[in-house]
Amino acid sequence: MKARISVITLGVDNLETSLEFYRNGLGFPTEGIIGKEFEHGAVAFFDLRNGLKFAIFERSNIARDAGIAQTRRSPTEFTIGHNVTIEAEVDAVMAQAISAGARLVKPAQKTFWGGYAGYFQDPDDHLWEVVFNPAFLPED
Repeated sequence: MKARISVITLGVDNLETSLEFYRNGLGFPTEGIIGKEFEHGAVAFFDLRNGLKFAIFERSNIARDAGIAQTRRSPTEFTIGHNVTIEAEVDAVMAQAISAGARLVKPAQKTFWGGYAGYFQDPDDHLWEVVFNPAFLPED
């Protein structure tokens, strides 16, 4: 297996609510919900940089598609990191997310390792870290 991820899919409880948050609140580009003509197939894809796709798919449909039982939400299973180029951008992104309906978990602050970061949760409790990490500056 090559060390590459091409699609990250988040399980959501309400596809329309999550689409509103990510498309209109955070500004992620998308064509909207597709696959409605298929039972259990509605999904939305967002185009991220470097060819990465971000998708939202109802949790019940993920469980059905994978052939496993649906479980409860667990926000500490993983985090999604959004690295920015300057500290002030952390504050701006955090404010945008909160304005879009995210729940503030940890206000942005200096970190023990020399960066600056904060956490928010999306409408389905997925944990996002907005971070300025001088060791991992993104290419813009």
